[in-house]
Amino acid sequence: MATESMLKFVGREQAYPAKREAEARAEDFREIAERYAVPTAEDQAGRCSQCGVPYCSVHCPLHNHIPDWLRLTAEGRLREAYELSNATSTMPEICGRICPQDRLCEGNCVIEFTGHGAVTIGSVEKFITDTAWEEGWVEPLVPGKPRGQSVAVIGAGPAGLTAAEYLRGNGYDVHVYDRHDRAGGLLTYGIPGFKLEKPVVMRRVERLKAGGIVFHEGFEVGRDASLDELRQRHDAVLVATGVYRARAIDVPDQAGDRVVAALDYLIASNRKGFGDAVPAFDEGALDAAGKHVVVIGGGDTAMDCVRTAIRQGAASVKCLYRRDRANMPGSQREVGNAEEEGAEFIWLSAPAAFAADGTVTARRMRLGAPDASGRRAPEADPVGDFTLHADLVVKALGFDAEELPKLWNAPELGVSRWGTVLVDGKTLMTSLDGVFAAGDIVRGASLVVWAIRDGRDVAKTMHQWLRAQAKAEKVAA
Repeated sequence: MATESMLKFVGREQAYPAKREAEARAEDFREIAERYAVPTAEDQAGRCSQCGVPYCSVHCPLHNHIPDWLRLTAEGRLREAYELSNATSTMPEICGRICPQDRLCEGNCVIEFTGHGAVTIGSVEKFITDTAWEEGWVEPLVPGKPRGQSVAVIGAGPAGLTAAEYLRGNGYDVHVYDRHDRAGGLLTYGIPGFKLEKPVVMRRVERLKAGGIVFHEGFEVGRDASLDELRQRHDAVLVATGVYRARAIDVPDQAGDRVVAALDYLIASNRKGFGDAVPAFDEGALDAAGKHVVVIGGGDTAMDCVRTAIRQGAASVKCLYRRDRANMPGSQREVGNAEEEGAEFIWLSAPAAFAADGTVTARRMRLGAPDASGRRAPEADPVGDFTLHADLVVKALGFDAEELPKLWNAPELGVSRWGTVLVDGKTLMTSLDGVFAAGDIVRGASLVVWAIRDGRDVAKTMHQWLRAQAKAEKVAA
């Protein structure tokens, strides 16, 4: 039964945390929104209607107990709210920052459908856990009773880190192997600071290290050890590498280093934020300062590139996307933020050629019949092409899987025709005994919240398998 603090959505207007002025926020990589003050968070949480069937939870990949921790927040019981939020998610404050709530929980909020505006779920989630860190409520990772078995996790992104945390909590020795010199995967190097400030990620990583998880950073499977060698060192292996190979544009390209991949561009920018030396940035190839920039793509990665270029001091930033605004895959909030900061969107356009002098030939597009995804497919518009100038072109067309069987000298590792790793639907084990896989390397490029869900799920099946193995060995002995 709802308390008196709830059901305030009729008389209390929706209010997100205030955003800094566009001109000011475009000058730095700090997060653009301030955090709720305690009374505001309680007031906004109190707008929840406490639905009998909470569609917000249903549409959350983690099935977070959203109405329950909203009620606790509204009642001022913030520590309990945090504990409940943390019960289903290893990174609630990160999801609160970067989940596309407009497409998930908030987009399916019942009071949104009544015209009163959704509960600001993501902002409250961020507030709860940030408060927990400040108050010391975030407890250390306590390892379970030692089991004498070890697990290798390949990839220190959200899926790998989540699985590592649960497995360590179950008493396993956990070793995380990652090619980068810092853990976090795309959370660290792919997502800009204006959406996710890096200390927020690093404190999560440090908590895992303090809990006894061993990180092997700068470690590349296939170079420093083969997959088979890792299988010999450990009782089980989890493949959680994500997908990093940039999709290509099949157009004439004579622009040389003027055309760069989105992830190369974002990694360079994030490394500079850490104070690293990045030759390609320092020499200008991956720095947008003073340049006319064109970003190609319509997803969240494209928005990250657009907004990064603005902060680097680009002379102009344009984004080409082959569909219209209503049919783009990225968050509409991110598009709005980019427009406020000075980006220009050229809808229904696609690149046709890149010239050595910086001329980009673009093709006008129109929307035809729906494709397999249900969206109307883009097709060339007879109205013809147009040109624009670009000193830097950033390709943000999405990511595909790398050729892991070849890179890791593991031809027996089963993959799909798209290069994603094939797993058993129930156990999440690959074609190799004791080797599991989770996250984007299985489902393809997706959301961080799905990677966390996959990490949680695979940790459970790995735990079951490892217990069975230990039992079998005990019987055999």
